[in-house]
Amino acid sequence: MELVSLFITSFIVNNIIFMQFLGTCPFLGVSKKIDTAAGMGIAVIFVITLASVITYIIHYAILVNLELEYLQTIVFILIIAALVQFVEMFLKKSAPGLYQALGIFLPLITTNCAVLGVAINNIIYEYNFVESLVYSVGISAGFLLAIVLFAGVRDKVDYADLPESLKGSAISLITAGLMSVAFLGFSGLQL
Repeated sequence: MELVSLFITSFIVNNIIFMQFLGTCPFLGVSKKIDTAAGMGIAVIFVITLASVITYIIHYAILVNLELEYLQTIVFILIIAALVQFVEMFLKKSAPGLYQALGIFLPLITTNCAVLGVAINNIIYEYNFVESLVYSVGISAGFLLAIVLFAGVRDKVDYADLPESLKGSAISLITAGLMSVAFLGFSGLQL
């Protein structure tokens, strides 16, 4: 039950986009179409989950044992960069349409602060391996939820009759802010 609570809390209550405000660059950049947003969300789930597992193992097996914890951020960034390169090569071969649609935002997962933030939070919160895995999947699934919901709303807003001053980025930021306020309602949820 504790793991279910951790998953739901990381998925909805502490949503990485709407509550922690991490990973907003790909959130705003790739959310124009639902299928592209879903593809980015799935790529982020894969990268965050795998990066969290690998960084957890390396942190406790190598960095802690050799008393090199101060290298944590550098090591984590290198691991994340390698994983993103792997995902990029995989998508280029297996899903060229999605690879083209994601464009520059796929390599930007490397610098996505959400990926690094989750890996570091696993260490800061002192989660064990299973809790770290559940937290990572929950947070990244929350990213997928946020980006797909936002893409759906943006799709509808594109057909709305808006004043010229609100078109484009302005209405996107207003919409993201309103969605964040809506998710704020989950902050009192006790599991």
